Amino acid sequence: MKVLMLGWELPPHNSGGLGVACYQLCKAISAQDVDLEFIVPYEADYTADFMTVTAARPIGLQQIDSSTIAYDSHKYVSYDGHTVTHDIYAQQLLYEQAVSRLIETKEFDIVHAHDWLTFRAALRIKERMGCPIVLHVHSVESDRAGGNQGNPLVHEIEATSLTLADQIIAVSDFTKQAIMRDYHIPSERITVVHNSIDRTSFESLSDDTAYHYLAQLKGQGYKVVTNIGRLTVQKGLPHLLRAAQEVLKRAPKTMFLIVGSGEQYHELLELAAELGISRNVLFTGFQRGKNWRDAFAIADLFVMPSVSEPFGLTPLEAAGYGTPSIISKQSGVSEVLRNCLKVDFWDEHEMANQIVAVVQHDALRDTLLANAQAEFATLSWDKAAQQLTELYRHHTLAGAAA
Repeated sequence: MKVLMLGWELPPHNSGGLGVACYQLCKAISAQDVDLEFIVPYEADYTADFMTVTAARPIGLQQIDSSTIAYDSHKYVSYDGHTVTHDIYAQQLLYEQAVSRLIETKEFDIVHAHDWLTFRAALRIKERMGCPIVLHVHSVESDRAGGNQGNPLVHEIEATSLTLADQIIAVSDFTKQAIMRDYHIPSERITVVHNSIDRTSFESLSDDTAYHYLAQLKGQGYKVVTNIGRLTVQKGLPHLLRAAQEVLKRAPKTMFLIVGSGEQYHELLELAAELGISRNVLFTGFQRGKNWRDAFAIADLFVMPSVSEPFGLTPLEAAGYGTPSIISKQSGVSEVLRNCLKVDFWDEHEMANQIVAVVQHDALRDTLLANAQAEFATLSWDKAAQQLTELYRHHTLAGAAA
């Protein structure tokens, strides 16, 4: 079976979890005797020998300078974290037009497209070739807008595409309910395929941490609470900072490490100052590689306070690097990760209570971590790959019969 995959990013040129999820999912699908070709907007070097990666347009990272995009629907965020001023809608249209030209030389049985940036290209293929299309929803616009309606143009693209899709994949039941609520899609047209984690992708930690200052503080009895992600309204960082203010009144030897970039960066800096907690909050900016891994490993606790998180891979990554988590109940990962603490994103008092409990009680932290790592050891993308392969076969057989 030949599957044409449409996506906006792949590691190492990714700004967030979308690229990671696509890469690891494709790796698992390719093991199911599926021939994959993945079309990205730009040329770059990849280590994806399990599939063919094709650039929609013959331009490189430096030319497009928007090799990846955060989900914000308003601006590009480059692979190194800085904001780019290119028109996102113009880039999406160029991708659609390029894909439309490319398919004239391709052979495939089904199209699988990831998130709204590629949905119009998938619709164009369906219109021209008549083949079935699978639309994979990693987030909807109301997620990216932190529970608000968001960008009306993106909302319209999602509404039209999801209505015309042959099959819709949601990364969680949380996302499925959002699709049904926002776009009035019947439940039976949406299949939940949970994200997972590729344990073999984790690199070993070195003895020397990148965060020497925090290591010295830990030697003096301090605890470290980490958040890693985009600094956007979707991620709920103001709630974490307000909870941090309460934590520091009860556990003053606590440091908060905030890793990431986004349009809320200056707002969060100002909020930390207004709350009087700046000396206990470190903002690192966008990080990759060792700095990214060590941000998990240096922590005693990882907190994901997202307002609306379709899935959320970071708590699974935290478990892989030796750190237990508190996660928002408003997240898809809460459906699959049982060994963690869970809290409503808006309940800052309870979030503070849970953080204090972990940083003040090593036995609680150790128990949470041991159980999370035992659960982590059972995770893989195999089930997701099997679900999708069965859906491919169903739709290709149905198309042949028609």
